Amino acid sequence: MRRPLWTSLAALVGTLALTATLAAPATAGGPAGHGPHDRHGTRHQPSAERVVAGMQPGWNLGNTFDSVGADETAWGNPRVTRQLIRTVRAQGFRSIRIPVTLGQFEGPPPDYAIDDATLDRIQEVVDWSLDARLSVLLDLHHDSWQWVNQMPTRHDEVLAQFTATWEQLAERFRDYPRTLLFESVNEPQFAGSSGEDQEYALLDELNTTFHEVVRSSGGRNADRVLVLPTLHTDSGQARLDSLLETYEALDDENVAATFHYYGYWPFSVNVAGGTRFDETALADMTGAFDRVETTLRDAGIPVILGEYGLLGFDRHTGTIEQGEKLKFFEQLGYEARTAGVTTMLWDNGQHLGRTTYRWSDPALFAQIRSSWTTRSGTASTDQVFVHPDAVAEQSVTLDLHGTRFVALTDGRKPLRAGKDYRLSGSTLTLPTRLLERLVGSSAGYGTRATLTAWFTRGVPWRIEVVAADEPVLAAATGTTEDFAVPTQFRGDRLATMEATYADGSFAGPHGWTAFKEFDVAFAPDEAAGEIVLRPAFFAEVTDGAPVTLTFHFWSGAELAYTVTRNGTAVTGTP
Repeated sequence: MRRPLWTSLAALVGTLALTATLAAPATAGGPAGHGPHDRHGTRHQPSAERVVAGMQPGWNLGNTFDSVGADETAWGNPRVTRQLIRTVRAQGFRSIRIPVTLGQFEGPPPDYAIDDATLDRIQEVVDWSLDARLSVLLDLHHDSWQWVNQMPTRHDEVLAQFTATWEQLAERFRDYPRTLLFESVNEPQFAGSSGEDQEYALLDELNTTFHEVVRSSGGRNADRVLVLPTLHTDSGQARLDSLLETYEALDDENVAATFHYYGYWPFSVNVAGGTRFDETALADMTGAFDRVETTLRDAGIPVILGEYGLLGFDRHTGTIEQGEKLKFFEQLGYEARTAGVTTMLWDNGQHLGRTTYRWSDPALFAQIRSSWTTRSGTASTDQVFVHPDAVAEQSVTLDLHGTRFVALTDGRKPLRAGKDYRLSGSTLTLPTRLLERLVGSSAGYGTRATLTAWFTRGVPWRIEVVAADEPVLAAATGTTEDFAVPTQFRGDRLATMEATYADGSFAGPHGWTAFKEFDVAFAPDEAAGEIVLRPAFFAEVTDGAPVTLTFHFWSGAELAYTVTRNGTAVTGTP
């Protein structure tokens, strides 16, 4: 007997939820080879491969002990609490990366003694993490650009300070279990070098010195897993090849590698028209993981993706359109799993609230968490714009990623295949009749419904049905420090902005592209009804030369606007 669609769907959802629960990392007990928090016991000695695999997935305690300032609150985050660490574990993470910047807490040469109170506090949080059954990756962080980068011109002094720093850390944690790992230096870089050949040699020297210092300190440091970065923690082939040479020379089975990935740069910050996770952004991602896999993983070296995310998140997660960023993280999880890479999410406080213990974007975290174990279906878009007075059917392309499409719902109401929607291959068509019903006849603009596409596994894909009309821009006056374009968005959403002079040359920052950086050169404020042009934009605009702005909206609408700067005064007209 065939059950009604909603009954079948409910059963499916329940099955998916149970599967996700069983597949998700446990919140009690530890990863493979993760023994109890006993700093003196020798219960077992898992391989470096097992130690690193047991760290999947991981989370970064960013902008805290790595801040450049008086203490862990210098960059705006509150003091770390034991509850925060327990929450990290409860959210399914199995490891925590604790970046520390120590140069400002060190005394003069030759000892470079680290302030005891600073080390005590770091040790306290390491202890809390191990007690919560989290593996810990402790890394020397912004010291990389504060003083380590001066190695080309101050070689002996930098090497002495680097050696003294790691001697103290190695001594402080020498008897800790192997679920505490050390990372030599974050994003290594060198100022005033003669070129990359010298930089590769200097990084090799740092990594080798780090290895010698820790290993010679005795105790459990004799076989602690040590993590070495590439130059700039970049995944370029030359960077990986150079690091591989260091590994081969060290000939130590308890060494792992690390790199970072923040995506194809135009997409990562939304500049140069990089509004979508398109084929170019995808190729950048697959290329990075392919190189890491063939160069390091195939050589038997464990690899940790020590940081990942999108660079635009440093301002706010809305810099990148919701659906496009969800596709990025879904794909990244798959690439990492396929390559056998352990991932550690960068979080400087913009994701997991440090006092609320809640995710600022639950849908984003749901996608990230799902990607640890399986694939999810996605689609070409998560927003459909409908003109209330001219409704026409629209299509969305599904990206199944090996799943099967199961159903489409409007809230809790199942929609009927063949009547409410049509599916042909991967093309999902929303007929005029459905869109007319969803948009309705009520006045006003905005989201009228959220449709949910369900698949056989992973998280579902949500599609907003938005009532929208072409936006309207108005004239304005202001200054280079305070200027905004009055905008009636009428349900539409701004994607990007071009800026050109009359001769077609590019205006404003990033002069190599007409498309300016979202939230740096411009920013929409729908609540205030305006598009703000930042001082950073006008700082690179020629005085007295009219600039044509082209605003690109997600509905496909494009509107032109002219701004002219005269000294600090700015005028604008549609």
